[in-house]
Amino acid sequence: MTTSPATYREQRPASTAGQTVRRVIVFTLLFTLVVITATGIQSLVALLLESGTTIVGTETSTVAQALAFTLVGGPIAAALWWFVWRRAAEPGERGAVAWGLYLAAVLIVSLIAFTTALLGTAAALVGGDWEASSFSTGIVWAAVWVWHRWMWRHPFRGSIRLATVPSVLGAAFGLIVGVSGTLGALSGLFDAAISGFTAASTIGGPWWEGPLGSLVWAIGGGAVWVWHWFMERAGATVTGLSNVALVALGILGGTLITLGGIATALFVALRLLFDSADPIRELLAPLPLAIAAAAIGAIVWVYHRGVADLRSPSTRQAGVLATSGVALVAAASGIGVIVNSALGILVEPLAGGDTRTLLLGGLSVLLVGGPVWWLTWRPLSPADAAESSTGRRIYLIAVFGLSAVVALITLLVIGFRLFEVFLDGGSDLVDQIRAPLGLLTATVLVAGYHFTVWRHDRADAIASAPTVRPRTIGDVILVTAADPAPLAEAIESTSGAAVTVWRRATQGTQGTSVESAPDPDVLARALEGVSGNRVLVVLGPGDRLDVIPLAD
Repeated sequence: MTTSPATYREQRPASTAGQTVRRVIVFTLLFTLVVITATGIQSLVALLLESGTTIVGTETSTVAQALAFTLVGGPIAAALWWFVWRRAAEPGERGAVAWGLYLAAVLIVSLIAFTTALLGTAAALVGGDWEASSFSTGIVWAAVWVWHRWMWRHPFRGSIRLATVPSVLGAAFGLIVGVSGTLGALSGLFDAAISGFTAASTIGGPWWEGPLGSLVWAIGGGAVWVWHWFMERAGATVTGLSNVALVALGILGGTLITLGGIATALFVALRLLFDSADPIRELLAPLPLAIAAAAIGAIVWVYHRGVADLRSPSTRQAGVLATSGVALVAAASGIGVIVNSALGILVEPLAGGDTRTLLLGGLSVLLVGGPVWWLTWRPLSPADAAESSTGRRIYLIAVFGLSAVVALITLLVIGFRLFEVFLDGGSDLVDQIRAPLGLLTATVLVAGYHFTVWRHDRADAIASAPTVRPRTIGDVILVTAADPAPLAEAIESTSGAAVTVWRRATQGTQGTSVESAPDPDVLARALEGVSGNRVLVVLGPGDRLDVIPLAD
């Protein structure tokens, strides 16, 4: 017997309020006891690793706390877990949201705990340091993760609700750690190369310690991401959470890192050309991280854009809007900074490098954000029907609304500065308001443009909406021996009425054939101007067509 999804949902045992409260209390208590027990065990292991084979002589309170957490919390946690695990095979328990939330929470907490602890231990070993406490934390929480992963993947007791949450969150965590570690490793290498090029002295340990320690984090985070993305199939999971993580981390985060790195590199280049009064080492200081960010961010960005292209149109559009939003913020910030620095130069043309540096920073951000926004948003191209969706409208309203709020705040700041200067009798009015005035200029431009686009899209949507004819007929009773489908469609499209078909005999009175049917357009014209709650339409005999409004 095949059971449809809807029937299956109807057959699922309904949870009462008491059962829901009981599950929330039990799983919250179990989660707390697992954390307490793991904390106690890791403290005992750390004491053993630090003190050798005995813990005598250490602080009494530390040992007492570790023993209490382990010997009191551990048995209670085991008993409560056995109670939960024994009932997990029941359909109501296995399908409970609380069971899925518990497994997801413990899995992600233990993953973060043991990954950061073990990678921190390995990174410390690069510098010759041994962190027993960090290592003990890693091995204990790794055991907790393995235990709960076994429960999560159990074929008969594993949760069927929120089953994809641990893999999606694990992949997101691995991506963050891997990208951060790779940025540290590459920027360290580039910094060492630039230091050698500029003959700058290195203070501290060997130059390779920092990049090698970051490389440990990069490899560990990459392994976590690969495991969850491919082995746990987070990359093939298409849910609301997975789409949000894809857009927020892969596309939005990748765009931020990439554009930030390119803008910083361009800023360094502009300073070398037009503002090189500072020492060369100071000018080149932001360059290593900028190059690493541009390279790694571009890889993350391009890869996740490709993944988003294989998903739903709404996910693809969300990725495009995320990129457009980041580029728009960058371009608007650049405009505001340029206006600010230009006013500063007008007020104090001999002010020196501070205003010039500010101007170069605004130019670098505008030159990066502007083209990316133009290529992504395509302001001169008409929006496709697929693009004029709810996501685009929300984006336009959000940008306009946020810009309006920022503009209002900057107006208040400008007003405050104006009154302050007038009341104090100062003369540096432009210098006082140039920063908020630059921000106001940018936000007014952004708000005005996006409001215009929103009105244009709204007008196009209204113009392209199908014309709905007023409904003048309530119900139509169609009497025919011919195929009623095209006739009923013509009646519904013409009058909007509900159609009830009465099939008549294939031979009319006196033996006249009734098999012929009028053209649907002829029937539609016959109904024009007819009104009433009920209308009888009789076809036949022959080509005869009668439209009879019935009394209420």
